[in-house]
Order: sequence, then C-alpha cells, then structure tokens
Amino acid sequence: MSDMSISITEEDGLLHGPDDAMSLECPYCGAFAHMRAQSTPSAAQLLQEQPPHVGLVYQCDACRAPVFMRFAVKRYAENVVELHRGDPVELERPRERFALSYLPIRTQVLFRETLACYSGNHFNAFASMCRRTARSAFAALGEGGKLRAFEEVMAAQDIAEIDDETFLPIKSILFESGEENDMPLLNRTQAGLLLEVMKDFLYQCFVRHGKLARAIKVRHFFTREAEDQEEPGIAAGTQAG
Repeated sequence: MSDMSISITEEDGLLHGPDDAMSLECPYCGAFAHMRAQSTPSAAQLLQEQPPHVGLVYQCDACRAPVFMRFAVKRYAENVVELHRGDPVELERPRERFALSYLPIRTQVLFRETLACYSGNHFNAFASMCRRTARSAFAALGEGGKLRAFEEVMAAQDIAEIDDETFLPIKSILFESGEENDMPLLNRTQAGLLLEVMKDFLYQCFVRHGKLARAIKVRHFFTREAEDQEEPGIAAGTQAG
C-alpha cells in the first residue's frame, strides 16, 4: 500500500487518491484481492467527536465479503479527516494454516496456539509461544535437536538473504534461554518474519520427514500388492511349461 493518506470529507466521502482500492489477503476466501470501500463513517460526526482511530468497511473483489479495517487518524482539518494509510489494523485476519498433524502432540498443541496469537495480532504473546514451541520441538528431536534446529534456521536466513541485525531478534527468541522479560518486543513486520522462520523450521524437521515416510509407505504397499497379483500368474505359467 502507498504511504499516502486517506481522506474523508463532508462533500466527497472517502478519498484514497489515484487508486481507490487496496490489496489484502481476504480473511474469508483466502484470496489476495482488491478491497474496495463499502462503508465509511460520516466526516461531520468524526470532526465533532475526533476519535484517534477510524473504522472502515471494505469489500473483497473475490468473494464480496465485508472486511473491517481500523486506521489511525493523521490529523483533523477543516471539513477533512486524514487517516494514515500505511499499516492499518485488519480486525479479522486470515487464519494461518500449517500441517499440524505431522508435529509431535505437545508441539502441535503449542504451535496451534502460537498461530492463534499471530492471527489475533498479539505479536509478543506470539513470540513467547514461539519460544515454547521451539523448546518442545528441540525435546522431540532428541539429542542434538537444538543444534539441528539452529542449522535449519540459519539456512532459512541465508535463503531469504536476511541481514544479521534484522535476524537477531528471531535467534534470541528461539535459542536463548533467558527470562521471558528479556525477550525483544516485536512489531508486525518482525512477527511476520518470525512466523515464516518457525514454519520453515518445523516443516524441515517434522513435516518433510512425515510426508516422505508416508509417501514411501504407500508406495511400498502398492508395489507389494502388484507383486502379489503377478505371482499367481507367473506360477501358473511355470506349471504349464
């Protein structure tokens, strides 16, 4: 989204500028789609009450569902309310998805709650749950589990080309063993980065292994079944000869 402000005027209503739409992942259909303004509060009422935040209702172009957004007010002027367009709060976020069934039970329970914290915009609760999930995963991996996880996380940093300063809070949250009060506070961008690193680490250590083991087991089952069907025919042909 642009850094331009959004204006609400008594005469023209909501004004975004050259483009009257924004693009987001819809919390209902999951599509990354344009969102167009559907409902706007009265400029006269806002100017009278001057709340610090303003709620707007958009409509998803993909599924036509209403999407609620909250914007901080940039300033109140004569007949105009200006809102900060950058970093609005999505009051209903898309649910984060992950193949939880491949995780150990304790890790599965913790990571489900971790995803719920992120979806609810509780980013520092999310960070604390990431640490608990990581510790559970280290224990499930057994001896050397923490080292293996560290190698996967560092590989993710290299692949994503994230600089050390930006990546430092993630390493601190996942691998340091200090008090909870010592954990860094996260903003939305840092929390999103931590989420993707957590997903990759858990995928590499558990999901990939589980999917591959299941695929090989299924392949062996059908191979044995095919061999069992072939053997009677081979035996009958041998007897006939």
